Amino acid sequence: MKNKPDQTYSEIPLAQTVVGFCALKDIKHIVISPGSRNAPLNIGFTQNDAFITYSIVDERSAAFFALGLAQQLKHPVAVVCTSGSALLNYYPAVSEAFYSDIPLVVISADRLPHRIDVGDGQTIRQPEVFEPHLEASAYLKPDVIHASETLLANPSQKLVSADASKSELIAEQAKIQVYNEEQLDLVLNKAITESGPVHLNVPLEEPLYGTTVNEIVFQKVTASVSIKNDDQFELFNSKWNSTQKKMILVGVLPPDSISEDTLNSWATDPSIIVLIEKTSNIKHPRFIDAIDTLIAPLENNSESLFEKLQPELLISIGGMIVSKKIKTFLRSFPPKKHWHIHPKKAYDTYYVLSEHIKNVPNTFFNQLYSSNSFKTKTSSYNNDVFLIYNKNPLKGLDYLKQIPFSDLKAFKAIFNSIPENIQLQLANSSTIRYAQLFNIPKTVSVFCNRGTSGIDGSTSTAVGAAFTSNIPTLLVTGDLSFFYDVNALWNTYWKSNFRLIIINNQGGGIFRILPGQKDTPEYDKYYETVHTRNAKELSKSYNLGYSSVRSDWRLKMKLKSFFKPTKRPQVLEIFTPRKRNDQILLNYFKAMR
Repeated sequence: MKNKPDQTYSEIPLAQTVVGFCALKDIKHIVISPGSRNAPLNIGFTQNDAFITYSIVDERSAAFFALGLAQQLKHPVAVVCTSGSALLNYYPAVSEAFYSDIPLVVISADRLPHRIDVGDGQTIRQPEVFEPHLEASAYLKPDVIHASETLLANPSQKLVSADASKSELIAEQAKIQVYNEEQLDLVLNKAITESGPVHLNVPLEEPLYGTTVNEIVFQKVTASVSIKNDDQFELFNSKWNSTQKKMILVGVLPPDSISEDTLNSWATDPSIIVLIEKTSNIKHPRFIDAIDTLIAPLENNSESLFEKLQPELLISIGGMIVSKKIKTFLRSFPPKKHWHIHPKKAYDTYYVLSEHIKNVPNTFFNQLYSSNSFKTKTSSYNNDVFLIYNKNPLKGLDYLKQIPFSDLKAFKAIFNSIPENIQLQLANSSTIRYAQLFNIPKTVSVFCNRGTSGIDGSTSTAVGAAFTSNIPTLLVTGDLSFFYDVNALWNTYWKSNFRLIIINNQGGGIFRILPGQKDTPEYDKYYETVHTRNAKELSKSYNLGYSSVRSDWRLKMKLKSFFKPTKRPQVLEIFTPRKRNDQILLNYFKAMR
Protein backbone atom coordinates (compact mmCIF):
# COMPACT_ATOMS: atom_id res chain seq x y z
CA MET A 1 0.00 0.00 0.00
CA LYS A 2 1.75 3.14 -1.22
CA ASN A 3 1.56 6.43 0.58
CA LYS A 4 -0.27 9.12 -1.37
CA PRO A 5 0.19 12.87 -0.97
CA ASP A 6 -3.47 13.37 -0.03
CA GLN A 7 -3.88 10.13 1.98
CA THR A 8 -4.64 10.43 5.69
CA TYR A 9 -4.64 7.69 8.31
CA SER A 10 -5.78 7.34 11.88
CA GLU A 11 -3.07 8.47 14.25
CA ILE A 12 -3.81 5.43 16.42
CA PRO A 13 -1.37 2.70 15.30
CA LEU A 14 -3.74 -0.21 15.97
CA ALA A 15 -6.58 1.31 13.95
CA GLN A 16 -4.23 2.06 11.08
CA THR A 17 -2.82 -1.48 11.24
CA VAL A 18 -6.26 -3.11 11.09
CA VAL A 19 -7.26 -0.99 8.09
CA GLY A 20 -3.93 -1.60 6.38
CA PHE A 21 -4.15 -5.36 6.71
CA CYS A 22 -7.66 -5.39 5.25
CA ALA A 23 -6.26 -3.56 2.23
CA LEU A 24 -3.34 -6.01 1.95
CA LYS A 25 -5.75 -8.96 2.02
CA ASP A 26 -7.93 -7.37 -0.68
CA ILE A 27 -10.93 -7.01 1.65
CA LYS A 28 -12.54 -4.16 -0.25
CA HIS A 29 -16.14 -4.05 0.99
CA ILE A 30 -16.60 -2.54 4.45
CA VAL A 31 -20.05 -2.23 6.05
CA ILE A 32 -19.93 0.36 8.85
CA SER A 33 -22.48 1.00 11.55
CA PRO A 34 -21.89 4.58 12.71
CA GLY A 35 -20.50 5.06 16.21
CA SER A 36 -17.90 6.92 18.22
CA ARG A 37 -15.51 4.27 19.52
CA ASN A 38 -15.04 2.90 16.00
CA ALA A 39 -14.28 6.39 14.61
CA PRO A 40 -10.55 5.66 14.04
CA LEU A 41 -11.47 2.61 11.98
CA ASN A 42 -14.18 4.49 10.10
CA ILE A 43 -11.71 7.26 9.27
CA GLY A 44 -9.22 4.75 7.93
CA PHE A 45 -11.70 2.88 5.76
CA THR A 46 -13.56 5.90 4.39
CA GLN A 47 -10.42 7.92 3.61
CA ASN A 48 -8.78 5.14 1.59
CA ASP A 49 -9.89 4.52 -1.99
CA ALA A 50 -8.88 0.86 -1.66
CA PHE A 51 -12.27 0.32 0.01
CA ILE A 52 -15.95 0.49 -0.89
CA THR A 53 -17.77 1.55 2.26
CA TYR A 54 -21.43 1.30 3.28
CA SER A 55 -23.24 2.93 6.19
CA ILE A 56 -26.03 0.89 7.82
CA VAL A 57 -27.20 1.94 11.28
CA ASP A 58 -28.80 -1.30 12.53
CA GLU A 59 -25.94 -3.71 13.25
CA ARG A 60 -28.07 -6.82 12.79
CA SER A 61 -29.20 -5.66 9.38
CA ALA A 62 -25.69 -4.46 8.53
CA ALA A 63 -24.19 -7.88 9.24
CA PHE A 64 -26.74 -9.66 7.05
CA PHE A 65 -26.23 -7.07 4.31
CA ALA A 66 -22.50 -7.86 4.47
CA LEU A 67 -23.36 -11.56 4.41
CA GLY A 68 -25.25 -11.01 1.15
CA LEU A 69 -22.27 -9.20 -0.35
CA ALA A 70 -19.89 -11.99 0.69
CA GLN A 71 -22.32 -14.64 -0.54
CA GLN A 72 -22.03 -13.22 -4.05
CA LEU A 73 -18.39 -12.10 -4.00
CA LYS A 74 -17.07 -15.36 -2.44
CA HIS A 75 -14.50 -13.21 -0.64
CA PRO A 76 -14.41 -11.71 2.85
CA VAL A 77 -16.52 -8.65 3.59
CA ALA A 78 -15.96 -6.70 6.82
CA VAL A 79 -18.47 -5.25 9.27
CA VAL A 80 -17.35 -2.54 11.69
CA CYS A 81 -19.15 -1.45 14.85
CA THR A 82 -18.68 0.54 18.02
CA SER A 83 -18.25 -1.04 21.45
CA GLY A 84 -20.86 -2.55 23.75
CA SER A 85 -24.13 -4.21 22.82
CA ALA A 86 -23.74 -3.11 19.18
CA LEU A 87 -21.42 -6.07 18.70
CA LEU A 88 -23.95 -8.61 19.94
CA ASN A 89 -26.34 -7.67 17.14
CA TYR A 90 -23.90 -9.26 14.69
CA TYR A 91 -24.36 -12.72 16.20
CA PRO A 92 -27.27 -14.00 14.03
CA ALA A 93 -25.30 -13.25 10.87
CA VAL A 94 -22.08 -14.65 12.37
CA SER A 95 -23.76 -17.97 13.11
CA GLU A 96 -25.30 -18.04 9.63
CA ALA A 97 -21.89 -17.34 8.08
CA PHE A 98 -20.34 -20.13 10.16
CA TYR A 99 -22.81 -22.78 9.06
CA SER A 100 -23.06 -21.52 5.47
CA ASP A 101 -19.29 -21.14 4.94
CA ILE A 102 -19.44 -17.44 4.11
CA PRO A 103 -16.36 -15.29 4.87
CA LEU A 104 -17.42 -12.47 7.22
CA VAL A 105 -14.87 -10.32 9.07
CA VAL A 106 -16.26 -8.77 12.26
CA ILE A 107 -14.26 -5.77 13.48
CA SER A 108 -15.40 -4.43 16.83
CA ALA A 109 -14.05 -1.35 18.54
CA ASP A 110 -13.59 -1.75 22.29
CA ARG A 111 -12.46 0.09 25.41
CA LEU A 112 -9.07 -0.80 26.87
CA PRO A 113 -9.08 -3.85 29.18
CA HIS A 114 -8.92 -1.82 32.39
CA ARG A 115 -12.01 0.16 31.34
CA ILE A 116 -14.25 -2.92 31.29
CA ASP A 117 -16.57 -3.69 34.23
CA VAL A 118 -15.82 -0.41 36.00
CA GLY A 119 -19.13 1.29 35.20
CA ASP A 120 -18.23 3.02 31.93
CA GLY A 121 -20.96 3.21 29.29
CA GLN A 122 -21.09 1.01 26.19
CA THR A 123 -18.79 -1.60 27.68
CA ILE A 124 -19.30 -5.35 27.80
CA ARG A 125 -16.92 -8.32 27.85
CA GLN A 126 -16.32 -8.45 24.10
CA PRO A 127 -13.61 -11.11 23.75
CA GLU A 128 -14.96 -14.59 22.93
CA VAL A 129 -18.59 -13.49 22.49
CA PHE A 130 -18.82 -15.44 19.20
CA GLU A 131 -16.24 -18.10 20.03
CA PRO A 132 -18.15 -21.33 19.20
CA HIS A 133 -19.05 -19.98 15.76
CA LEU A 134 -15.76 -18.58 14.44
CA GLU A 135 -12.97 -19.87 12.23
CA ALA A 136 -10.51 -17.62 14.09
CA SER A 137 -10.36 -14.57 16.32
CA ALA A 138 -7.84 -12.03 17.57
CA TYR A 139 -8.17 -9.89 20.66
CA LEU A 140 -5.64 -7.30 19.71
CA LYS A 141 -3.41 -5.48 22.15
CA PRO A 142 -3.95 -1.75 22.71
CA ASP A 143 -1.25 0.77 21.87
CA VAL A 144 0.81 2.25 24.68
CA ILE A 145 2.22 5.21 22.75
CA HIS A 146 -1.22 6.65 21.99
CA ALA A 147 -2.75 8.66 24.86
CA SER A 148 0.16 7.58 27.04
CA GLU A 149 -0.56 10.13 29.76
CA THR A 150 -4.13 8.87 30.14
CA LEU A 151 -2.87 5.30 30.26
CA LEU A 152 -0.16 5.90 32.88
CA ALA A 153 -2.54 7.92 35.08
CA ASN A 154 -5.02 5.06 35.37
CA PRO A 155 -4.31 3.01 38.53
CA SER A 156 -6.08 -0.08 37.15
CA GLN A 157 -4.06 -0.52 33.96
CA LYS A 158 -1.56 -3.38 33.75
CA LEU A 159 -0.19 -2.78 30.27
CA VAL A 160 2.96 -0.99 31.41
CA SER A 161 4.41 0.12 34.73
CA ALA A 162 3.04 3.40 36.07
CA ASP A 163 6.46 5.06 35.88
CA ALA A 164 7.43 3.77 32.42
CA SER A 165 9.76 6.06 30.52
CA LYS A 166 9.24 7.14 26.93
CA SER A 167 11.89 4.70 25.72
CA GLU A 168 10.20 1.87 27.61
CA LEU A 169 6.87 2.77 26.03
CA ILE A 170 8.42 2.76 22.57
CA ALA A 171 10.04 -0.64 23.19
CA GLU A 172 6.76 -2.12 24.46
CA GLN A 173 4.89 -0.62 21.51
CA ALA A 174 7.25 -2.37 19.10
CA LYS A 175 6.38 -5.73 20.70
CA ILE A 176 2.66 -4.90 20.55
CA GLN A 177 2.93 -3.99 16.87
CA VAL A 178 4.59 -7.30 16.03
CA TYR A 179 1.94 -9.24 17.96
CA ASN A 180 -0.96 -7.40 16.33
CA GLU A 181 0.45 -7.84 12.84
CA GLU A 182 0.91 -11.56 13.41
CA GLN A 183 -2.64 -11.94 14.69
CA LEU A 184 -4.18 -9.91 11.88
CA ASP A 185 -2.24 -11.89 9.29
CA LEU A 186 -3.34 -15.20 10.79
CA VAL A 187 -7.01 -14.34 11.30
CA LEU A 188 -7.63 -12.66 7.95
CA ASN A 189 -5.93 -15.55 6.16
CA LYS A 190 -8.32 -17.91 7.97
CA ALA A 191 -11.33 -15.96 6.73
CA ILE A 192 -10.07 -16.46 3.19
CA THR A 193 -8.90 -20.07 3.32
CA GLU A 194 -11.65 -21.43 5.58
CA SER A 195 -14.41 -19.29 4.04
CA GLY A 196 -16.04 -18.47 7.35
CA PRO A 197 -16.49 -15.76 10.00
CA VAL A 198 -13.63 -14.29 12.05
CA HIS A 199 -13.56 -11.65 14.78
CA LEU A 200 -11.06 -8.84 15.39
CA ASN A 201 -11.53 -7.00 18.69
CA VAL A 202 -9.82 -3.60 18.60
CA PRO A 203 -9.30 -1.71 21.90
CA LEU A 204 -9.02 2.03 21.27
CA GLU A 205 -8.43 4.96 23.62
CA GLU A 206 -9.48 8.59 23.22
CA PRO A 207 -8.74 10.90 21.47
CA LEU A 208 -10.28 8.99 18.58
CA TYR A 209 -10.48 11.43 15.67
CA GLY A 210 -6.86 12.43 15.10
CA THR A 211 -5.23 11.74 11.73
CA THR A 212 -1.74 11.60 10.29
CA VAL A 213 -0.07 11.41 6.90
CA ASN A 214 2.52 8.95 8.22
CA GLU A 215 1.84 5.38 7.18
CA ILE A 216 3.00 2.36 9.16
CA VAL A 217 5.12 -0.13 7.21
CA PHE A 218 4.04 -3.68 8.08
CA GLN A 219 6.44 -6.58 8.51
CA LYS A 220 4.31 -9.67 9.26
CA VAL A 221 2.44 -10.38 6.01
CA THR A 222 2.01 -13.83 4.47
CA ALA A 223 -0.13 -15.06 1.58
CA SER A 224 -3.24 -17.10 2.32
CA VAL A 225 -2.84 -20.70 1.14
CA SER A 226 -5.66 -23.25 1.02
CA ILE A 227 -4.71 -26.79 1.94
CA LYS A 228 -6.38 -29.28 -0.37
CA ASN A 229 -6.48 -33.05 -0.25
CA ASP A 230 -6.97 -34.47 -3.74
CA ASP A 231 -5.78 -38.04 -3.17
CA GLN A 232 -8.58 -39.65 -1.21
CA PHE A 233 -10.75 -40.91 -4.02
CA GLU A 234 -8.63 -44.03 -4.58
CA LEU A 235 -9.77 -45.28 -1.16
CA PHE A 236 -13.41 -45.16 -2.29
CA ASN A 237 -13.16 -46.31 -5.90
CA SER A 238 -13.69 -49.97 -5.17
CA LYS A 239 -16.77 -49.34 -3.02
CA TRP A 240 -18.25 -47.03 -5.65
CA ASN A 241 -17.82 -49.60 -8.43
CA SER A 242 -19.35 -52.46 -6.42
CA THR A 243 -22.48 -50.60 -5.26
CA GLN A 244 -25.73 -51.05 -7.17
CA LYS A 245 -27.85 -48.46 -5.31
CA LYS A 246 -26.18 -45.07 -4.93
CA MET A 247 -28.12 -41.99 -3.84
CA ILE A 248 -26.54 -38.55 -4.36
CA LEU A 249 -28.25 -35.94 -2.17
CA VAL A 250 -27.36 -32.31 -2.89
CA GLY A 251 -27.98 -29.44 -0.50
CA VAL A 252 -26.94 -25.79 -0.70
CA LEU A 253 -24.30 -25.08 -3.36
CA PRO A 254 -23.19 -21.94 -5.20
CA PRO A 255 -24.04 -21.86 -8.92
CA ASP A 256 -21.70 -23.81 -11.24
CA SER A 257 -20.22 -25.90 -8.42
CA ILE A 258 -20.66 -29.14 -10.37
CA SER A 259 -19.56 -29.40 -14.01
CA GLU A 260 -21.94 -30.41 -16.78
CA ASP A 261 -19.76 -33.47 -17.48
CA THR A 262 -20.19 -34.68 -13.92
CA LEU A 263 -23.94 -34.03 -13.98
CA ASN A 264 -24.27 -36.01 -17.20
CA SER A 265 -22.23 -38.86 -15.72
CA TRP A 266 -24.61 -39.00 -12.77
CA ALA A 267 -27.64 -38.87 -15.05
CA THR A 268 -26.52 -41.76 -17.28
CA ASP A 269 -25.49 -44.14 -14.49
CA PRO A 270 -28.35 -46.60 -13.81
CA SER A 271 -27.04 -47.26 -10.29
CA ILE A 272 -27.45 -43.61 -9.24
CA ILE A 273 -30.47 -41.59 -8.21
CA VAL A 274 -29.85 -37.87 -7.68
CA LEU A 275 -32.01 -35.84 -5.29
CA ILE A 276 -31.57 -32.08 -5.52
CA GLU A 277 -33.07 -29.05 -3.83
CA LYS A 278 -33.59 -25.61 -5.33
CA THR A 279 -30.69 -24.27 -3.25
CA SER A 280 -28.33 -26.76 -4.93
CA ASN A 281 -28.38 -24.64 -8.11
CA ILE A 282 -28.36 -27.89 -10.08
CA LYS A 283 -30.95 -28.65 -12.75
CA HIS A 284 -31.27 -31.79 -14.86
CA PRO A 285 -34.33 -33.63 -16.22
CA ARG A 286 -33.07 -36.96 -14.83
CA PHE A 287 -32.76 -35.64 -11.27
CA ILE A 288 -35.54 -35.49 -8.69
CA ASP A 289 -35.91 -31.83 -7.69
CA ALA A 290 -39.08 -32.14 -5.59
CA ILE A 291 -37.99 -34.56 -2.87
CA ASP A 292 -41.14 -34.27 -0.79
CA THR A 293 -43.18 -35.12 -3.89
CA LEU A 294 -41.27 -38.41 -4.00
CA ILE A 295 -41.42 -39.23 -0.29
CA ALA A 296 -44.80 -37.93 0.93
CA PRO A 297 -47.03 -40.15 -1.24
CA LEU A 298 -45.21 -43.25 0.08
CA GLU A 299 -45.62 -42.47 3.77
CA ASN A 300 -48.84 -44.45 4.30
CA ASN A 301 -47.93 -47.32 1.95
CA SER A 302 -46.18 -50.57 2.78
CA GLU A 303 -42.48 -50.57 3.53
CA SER A 304 -41.68 -52.33 0.25
CA LEU A 305 -41.54 -49.08 -1.75
CA PHE A 306 -39.32 -47.43 0.84
CA GLU A 307 -37.05 -50.45 0.70
CA LYS A 308 -36.81 -50.04 -3.08
CA LEU A 309 -35.80 -46.42 -2.53
CA GLN A 310 -33.34 -47.23 0.29
CA PRO A 311 -29.76 -46.72 -0.98
CA GLU A 312 -26.76 -48.89 -0.20
CA LEU A 313 -24.49 -45.85 -0.42
CA LEU A 314 -25.50 -42.26 0.29
CA ILE A 315 -23.25 -39.49 -1.02
CA SER A 316 -24.20 -36.07 0.33
CA ILE A 317 -22.70 -32.83 -0.89
CA GLY A 318 -23.45 -29.18 -0.26
CA GLY A 319 -24.97 -27.49 2.77
CA MET A 320 -28.13 -27.94 4.78
CA ILE A 321 -31.06 -29.98 3.46
CA VAL A 322 -34.53 -28.42 3.58
CA SER A 323 -36.65 -31.56 3.29
CA LYS A 324 -37.59 -33.06 6.65
CA LYS A 325 -39.11 -35.99 4.82
CA ILE A 326 -35.82 -37.16 3.30
CA LYS A 327 -34.15 -36.85 6.71
CA THR A 328 -36.86 -38.99 8.32
CA PHE A 329 -36.67 -41.55 5.49
CA LEU A 330 -32.87 -41.94 5.62
CA ARG A 331 -32.91 -42.22 9.40
CA SER A 332 -35.62 -44.90 9.22
CA PHE A 333 -34.16 -46.71 6.19
CA PRO A 334 -30.46 -45.91 6.54
CA PRO A 335 -27.84 -46.67 3.88
CA LYS A 336 -25.03 -49.08 4.68
CA LYS A 337 -22.53 -46.28 4.07
CA HIS A 338 -22.74 -42.47 4.05
CA TRP A 339 -20.01 -40.33 2.53
CA HIS A 340 -20.09 -36.56 2.86
CA ILE A 341 -17.85 -34.64 0.48
CA HIS A 342 -16.77 -31.22 1.78
CA PRO A 343 -13.35 -29.59 2.24
CA LYS A 344 -14.06 -28.56 5.85
CA LYS A 345 -16.78 -30.45 7.65
CA ALA A 346 -19.27 -33.30 7.65
CA TYR A 347 -22.45 -33.61 9.69
CA ASP A 348 -23.81 -36.99 10.72
CA THR A 349 -27.31 -35.93 9.68
CA TYR A 350 -28.56 -39.48 9.09
CA TYR A 351 -26.65 -41.10 11.98
CA VAL A 352 -24.61 -43.43 9.74
CA LEU A 353 -21.77 -41.17 8.54
CA SER A 354 -18.90 -43.47 7.59
CA GLU A 355 -16.53 -41.20 5.67
CA HIS A 356 -15.78 -37.49 5.48
CA ILE A 357 -14.11 -36.93 2.12
CA LYS A 358 -12.21 -33.67 2.56
CA ASN A 359 -12.30 -32.49 -1.01
CA VAL A 360 -14.15 -30.19 -3.37
CA PRO A 361 -17.04 -32.35 -4.70
CA ASN A 362 -16.41 -31.57 -8.36
CA THR A 363 -12.70 -32.39 -7.98
CA PHE A 364 -13.53 -35.70 -6.33
CA PHE A 365 -15.92 -36.75 -9.11
CA ASN A 366 -13.58 -35.59 -11.86
CA GLN A 367 -10.90 -37.85 -10.45
CA LEU A 368 -13.33 -40.71 -9.96
CA TYR A 369 -14.60 -40.60 -13.52
CA SER A 370 -11.11 -40.23 -15.01
CA SER A 371 -9.79 -43.19 -13.04
CA ASN A 372 -8.78 -46.26 -15.04
CA SER A 373 -10.61 -48.47 -12.56
CA PHE A 374 -13.94 -46.63 -12.84
CA LYS A 375 -16.87 -48.75 -14.05
CA THR A 376 -20.52 -47.96 -14.73
CA LYS A 377 -22.57 -50.44 -12.70
CA THR A 378 -25.46 -52.42 -14.15
CA SER A 379 -28.48 -51.67 -11.98
CA SER A 380 -32.24 -51.06 -12.03
CA TYR A 381 -32.11 -48.56 -9.14
CA ASN A 382 -32.60 -45.40 -11.19
CA ASN A 383 -35.48 -46.81 -13.22
CA ASP A 384 -37.18 -48.29 -10.14
CA VAL A 385 -37.19 -44.96 -8.34
CA PHE A 386 -38.36 -42.97 -11.37
CA LEU A 387 -41.24 -45.38 -11.90
CA ILE A 388 -42.39 -44.53 -8.39
CA TYR A 389 -41.77 -40.79 -8.77
CA ASN A 390 -43.14 -40.00 -12.23
CA LYS A 391 -46.75 -40.73 -11.31
CA ASN A 392 -46.85 -38.25 -8.46
CA PRO A 393 -46.35 -34.81 -10.10
CA LEU A 394 -49.15 -35.49 -12.60
CA LYS A 395 -51.58 -36.19 -9.77
CA GLY A 396 -50.33 -33.03 -8.06
CA LEU A 397 -51.03 -30.93 -11.16
CA ASP A 398 -54.61 -32.18 -11.28
CA TYR A 399 -55.05 -31.22 -7.64
CA LEU A 400 -53.57 -27.73 -8.16
CA LYS A 401 -56.17 -26.99 -10.83
CA GLN A 402 -58.98 -27.54 -8.34
CA ILE A 403 -57.85 -25.66 -5.23
CA PRO A 404 -59.01 -22.18 -4.18
CA PHE A 405 -56.67 -19.22 -3.73
CA SER A 406 -54.09 -20.03 -1.07
CA ASP A 407 -50.37 -20.04 -0.36
CA LEU A 408 -49.90 -23.08 -2.60
CA LYS A 409 -51.80 -21.45 -5.46
CA ALA A 410 -49.85 -18.21 -5.03
CA PHE A 411 -46.48 -19.97 -5.08
CA LYS A 412 -47.48 -21.84 -8.22
CA ALA A 413 -48.31 -18.54 -9.95
CA ILE A 414 -45.07 -16.90 -8.76
CA PHE A 415 -42.83 -19.74 -9.92
CA ASN A 416 -44.63 -19.97 -13.25
CA SER A 417 -43.81 -16.29 -13.85
CA ILE A 418 -40.14 -16.11 -12.77
CA PRO A 419 -38.13 -14.73 -15.70
CA GLU A 420 -34.81 -16.02 -16.98
CA ASN A 421 -31.45 -14.71 -15.74
CA ILE A 422 -32.34 -13.39 -12.32
CA GLN A 423 -31.08 -14.03 -8.81
CA LEU A 424 -33.75 -15.62 -6.59
CA GLN A 425 -33.43 -15.06 -2.84
CA LEU A 426 -35.75 -17.11 -0.64
CA ALA A 427 -36.68 -16.52 2.99
CA ASN A 428 -36.89 -19.42 5.41
CA SER A 429 -39.85 -21.22 6.98
CA SER A 430 -42.79 -21.73 4.60
CA THR A 431 -41.20 -19.92 1.66
CA ILE A 432 -38.23 -22.23 1.14
CA ARG A 433 -40.44 -25.30 1.61
CA TYR A 434 -43.06 -24.25 -0.93
CA ALA A 435 -40.27 -23.37 -3.35
CA GLN A 436 -39.15 -27.01 -3.47
CA LEU A 437 -42.42 -28.01 -5.15
CA PHE A 438 -42.13 -25.95 -8.34
CA ASN A 439 -39.80 -25.62 -11.31
CA ILE A 440 -37.65 -22.58 -12.01
CA PRO A 441 -35.77 -21.56 -15.17
CA LYS A 442 -32.31 -23.08 -15.56
CA THR A 443 -30.67 -19.64 -15.70
CA VAL A 444 -31.99 -18.60 -12.27
CA SER A 445 -29.56 -18.74 -9.32
CA VAL A 446 -31.11 -19.57 -5.94
CA PHE A 447 -29.94 -18.46 -2.48
CA CYS A 448 -31.29 -18.84 1.04
CA ASN A 449 -29.84 -18.49 4.55
CA ARG A 450 -29.99 -22.22 5.29
CA GLY A 451 -27.00 -22.30 7.65
CA THR A 452 -29.16 -21.72 10.70
CA SER A 453 -32.47 -21.58 8.79
CA GLY A 454 -33.68 -18.53 10.72
CA ILE A 455 -36.16 -15.95 9.48
CA ASP A 456 -33.93 -13.09 10.70
CA GLY A 457 -31.98 -11.21 8.07
CA SER A 458 -33.51 -12.62 4.89
CA THR A 459 -34.32 -9.21 3.44
CA SER A 460 -31.03 -7.62 4.51
CA THR A 461 -29.09 -10.50 2.94
CA ALA A 462 -31.03 -10.18 -0.30
CA VAL A 463 -30.45 -6.41 -0.48
CA GLY A 464 -26.70 -6.92 0.02
CA ALA A 465 -26.57 -9.72 -2.54
CA ALA A 466 -28.51 -7.64 -5.04
CA PHE A 467 -26.27 -4.62 -4.63
CA THR A 468 -23.20 -6.46 -5.89
CA SER A 469 -25.05 -8.40 -8.61
CA ASN A 470 -25.33 -7.41 -12.26
CA ILE A 471 -28.69 -9.11 -12.74
CA PRO A 472 -32.14 -8.41 -11.26
CA THR A 473 -32.99 -9.88 -7.86
CA LEU A 474 -36.28 -11.33 -6.63
CA LEU A 475 -36.82 -11.96 -2.93
CA VAL A 476 -39.81 -14.09 -1.95
CA THR A 477 -40.57 -13.91 1.76
CA GLY A 478 -43.29 -14.51 4.31
CA ASP A 479 -44.94 -11.78 6.32
CA LEU A 480 -43.23 -12.56 9.65
CA SER A 481 -39.80 -12.81 7.98
CA PHE A 482 -40.39 -9.45 6.33
CA PHE A 483 -41.59 -7.58 9.41
CA TYR A 484 -38.92 -9.17 11.61
CA ASP A 485 -36.20 -7.73 9.36
CA VAL A 486 -37.93 -4.46 8.56
CA ASN A 487 -34.77 -2.39 9.18
CA ALA A 488 -33.45 -3.93 5.97
CA LEU A 489 -35.44 -1.16 4.27
CA TRP A 490 -33.43 1.48 6.14
CA ASN A 491 -30.47 1.96 3.81
CA THR A 492 -29.65 3.59 0.51
CA TYR A 493 -28.42 0.48 -1.31
CA TRP A 494 -31.62 -0.71 -2.98
CA LYS A 495 -31.35 -1.21 -6.74
CA SER A 496 -34.21 -0.34 -9.04
CA ASN A 497 -34.29 -3.90 -10.44
CA PHE A 498 -34.99 -5.39 -6.99
CA ARG A 499 -38.35 -7.17 -6.66
CA LEU A 500 -39.85 -8.21 -3.34
CA ILE A 501 -42.86 -10.53 -3.00
CA ILE A 502 -44.43 -10.93 0.45
CA ILE A 503 -46.82 -13.81 1.10
CA ASN A 504 -48.97 -12.34 3.87
CA ASN A 505 -51.11 -15.02 5.52
CA GLN A 506 -51.43 -12.93 8.69
CA GLY A 507 -49.08 -15.01 10.82
CA GLY A 508 -46.72 -17.95 10.98
CA GLY A 509 -48.77 -20.19 8.75
CA ILE A 510 -46.30 -23.07 8.93
CA PHE A 511 -47.26 -23.60 12.58
CA ARG A 512 -50.77 -24.58 11.51
CA ILE A 513 -49.31 -27.72 9.92
CA LEU A 514 -47.60 -28.74 13.16
CA PRO A 515 -49.37 -30.48 16.07
CA GLY A 516 -51.21 -28.17 18.43
CA GLN A 517 -54.64 -26.81 19.28
CA LYS A 518 -55.19 -24.35 16.45
CA ASP A 519 -57.49 -21.33 16.72
CA THR A 520 -57.23 -20.89 20.46
CA PRO A 521 -56.18 -17.52 21.93
CA GLU A 522 -52.94 -19.00 23.27
CA TYR A 523 -52.09 -20.70 19.96
CA ASP A 524 -52.87 -17.59 17.91
CA LYS A 525 -50.73 -15.39 20.14
CA TYR A 526 -47.75 -17.54 21.08
CA TYR A 527 -47.35 -19.88 18.09
CA GLU A 528 -48.99 -18.65 14.90
CA THR A 529 -48.52 -14.98 15.91
CA VAL A 530 -51.68 -13.74 14.22
CA HIS A 531 -51.55 -10.10 13.08
CA THR A 532 -53.25 -7.61 10.78
CA ARG A 533 -50.18 -5.71 9.54
CA ASN A 534 -49.40 -4.93 5.92
CA ALA A 535 -46.40 -3.48 4.10
CA LYS A 536 -48.11 -0.63 2.26
CA GLU A 537 -47.11 2.36 4.40
CA LEU A 538 -43.65 0.93 5.12
CA SER A 539 -42.99 0.61 1.40
CA LYS A 540 -44.11 4.16 0.75
CA SER A 541 -41.97 5.58 3.56
CA TYR A 542 -38.85 3.99 2.05
CA ASN A 543 -39.76 4.98 -1.53
CA LEU A 544 -40.49 1.47 -2.74
CA GLY A 545 -43.23 0.90 -5.27
CA TYR A 546 -46.11 -1.08 -3.76
CA SER A 547 -49.08 -3.11 -4.95
CA SER A 548 -51.19 -5.88 -3.44
CA VAL A 549 -53.49 -8.70 -4.59
CA ARG A 550 -55.97 -11.03 -2.93
CA SER A 551 -57.00 -13.41 -5.71
CA ASP A 552 -55.45 -15.80 -8.22
CA TRP A 553 -56.70 -13.83 -11.23
CA ARG A 554 -55.33 -10.50 -10.00
CA LEU A 555 -52.03 -12.13 -9.03
CA LYS A 556 -51.53 -13.58 -12.51
CA MET A 557 -52.37 -10.22 -14.10
CA LYS A 558 -49.97 -8.36 -11.79
CA LEU A 559 -47.11 -10.81 -12.39
CA LYS A 560 -47.28 -10.10 -16.14
CA SER A 561 -45.90 -6.60 -15.53
CA PHE A 562 -44.16 -6.98 -12.16
CA PHE A 563 -40.71 -7.77 -13.56
CA LYS A 564 -40.63 -5.00 -16.17
CA PRO A 565 -37.97 -2.28 -15.63
CA THR A 566 -38.91 0.54 -13.26
CA LYS A 567 -37.18 3.53 -11.69
CA ARG A 568 -37.42 2.14 -8.15
CA PRO A 569 -37.68 -1.26 -6.40
CA GLN A 570 -41.12 -2.85 -6.34
CA VAL A 571 -43.01 -4.67 -3.58
CA LEU A 572 -45.92 -7.04 -4.26
CA GLU A 573 -47.88 -8.15 -1.21
CA ILE A 574 -50.06 -11.23 -1.70
CA PHE A 575 -52.77 -11.72 0.91
CA THR A 576 -53.86 -15.34 1.34
CA PRO A 577 -56.55 -16.77 3.66
CA ARG A 578 -54.98 -17.63 7.01
CA LYS A 579 -57.01 -20.70 7.96
CA ARG A 580 -57.05 -22.50 4.62
CA ASN A 581 -53.39 -22.93 3.67
CA ASP A 582 -52.36 -25.77 5.95
CA GLN A 583 -55.07 -28.19 4.88
CA ILE A 584 -54.63 -27.38 1.19
CA LEU A 585 -50.92 -28.24 1.40
CA LEU A 586 -51.51 -31.47 3.32
CA ASN A 587 -54.18 -32.51 0.82
CA TYR A 588 -51.74 -31.84 -2.03
CA PHE A 589 -49.54 -34.70 -0.84
CA LYS A 590 -52.56 -36.90 -0.10
CA ALA A 591 -53.75 -36.41 -3.68
CA MET A 592 -50.57 -38.08 -4.95
CA ARG A 593 -51.04 -41.30 -2.98
